[in-house]
Amino acid sequence: MTILILGAGQLARMMSLAGAPLNLNVVAYDVGSQKIVHPLTGEVYSTTLEQAIANADAITAEFEHIPDDVLTLCCNSNKFYPGKAAIKTGGDRQIEKALLDKTAVACAPYQLITEKAHLELAVKNLGKPLVIKTCQAGYDGKGQWRLKSDDQIDEIWAQMSDFIASGTSHAPHTIIAEKMIPFDREVSIIGARDKHGNVAIYPLTENQNTNGVLTLSVAGLNNSHVEQQAIDAFTKLANELNYVGVLAIEFFDVKGTLLVNEIAPRVHNSGHWTQQGCHCSQFENHMRAVAGLPLGNTELKHATAMINVLGQASIPTAVLEVTDVTSHWYGKTVKPGRKMGHINVSAQSLHQLGERLAELSECLPEQAYPGILATSTSLILN
Repeated sequence: MTILILGAGQLARMMSLAGAPLNLNVVAYDVGSQKIVHPLTGEVYSTTLEQAIANADAITAEFEHIPDDVLTLCCNSNKFYPGKAAIKTGGDRQIEKALLDKTAVACAPYQLITEKAHLELAVKNLGKPLVIKTCQAGYDGKGQWRLKSDDQIDEIWAQMSDFIASGTSHAPHTIIAEKMIPFDREVSIIGARDKHGNVAIYPLTENQNTNGVLTLSVAGLNNSHVEQQAIDAFTKLANELNYVGVLAIEFFDVKGTLLVNEIAPRVHNSGHWTQQGCHCSQFENHMRAVAGLPLGNTELKHATAMINVLGQASIPTAVLEVTDVTSHWYGKTVKPGRKMGHINVSAQSLHQLGERLAELSECLPEQAYPGILATSTSLILN
C-alpha cells in the first residue's frame, strides 16, 4: 500500500519510519519545491503530483498550510485523510473558533478583527491584557502580539493592518483577539480515530514552552482530575469533523478547567514521547488510521519526557549514556530556533524520570535546553 504525505519535513519522515514495518510505502510532496520526494533519503522522483495521487492508496498531511489547489486536488480523489475541513480548521483560527463554538468546546473569550474598530471593541469587551493572533500563517509563537495598555493600540494596529491588507478576496487575512487567561499549565491530548469512528487516545501530556515554542513535554503525571474533559473535547471535535488520523488538541488548564488553545489536525510535537513511552506511537497510529488498519494500543508503558532540540548543530552523544534515552535527529539545515530533533527519556517512575532528566541537564545546557533541571527537581520532590 502506498501513502502520499503532503509535506516533506520531520513529521513525514517519522510517519515513513513508522509505516515501513506495516508494509506501507511512503512518498511525500514537498510543497516548497512542488516535487515528489522520498521523506527519508530526499530522493526526488520524476512523478508529478497528479501521478502520485493516482498511485496512492491514501493521502494525508504533515502540516496545515497547504495551497488550496493542492488540497482540493487531493480531496477530489476521495483518498485524503483527515479531510479538507480538518486541515482548513487547523490552518485558520477563525474556522477553528467557529468549530469550537458549534461543538460547545470551551476556549478563551475572543473577538474577530478585520478593522481597527474591532480591536477597540475587543479592548472594551474583553479587557486587558489581550493576546492577539493572526488567524492564518501563524505557528510556533509567530504572528502574535500582546496588548497590555491603551497606548499600544495604534502601534499594534499598524502592524495588524499590514497583515490584513496582505490578504486577497480568495484568501482573506483576519485576526483574533483573545482575553489573556492566567493559566496554571498547558496540556495536550493526542488521539487517533479510524474510518469506522473508533478512537484510541493517549494519556494527557504536560507541556512547557519558551518564547512560544514547545521545549519539553512530560507524560505519566496524574491528570485524572482533568483528563475526561480533554477526552470529551477530542471526541466532540473528531466526530464533528468525521476525522480520520491523529488529532492533537492543546489546552490551558485554569484551576482544573480546560480551555482549548489550539487544534492540530496531524501528528504533533507534544506527542513525540509516544515513540518510546507507548506500545504504538502517534506516527504508527496515524498511518494505521489512514491505511484502514486497526488502531494500536495507546496505553502508557513508561513515564516519558520529550526534549526539543532547537537550533543546535547536533545532539550531544553524551545523552546516550543516560539509561533509556533515545535520540531523534531530523537531518535539516541548522537555523536559529529551528526544530532539529528531539530526545526521549523514559523511566519506571516519575521520581526516576526526574533523576534521568537531572543527568541529562549535565550535558544539555539550560540556555539551549530550558526547563530540564527545574522539571527534574519537581519530579524528584513530588
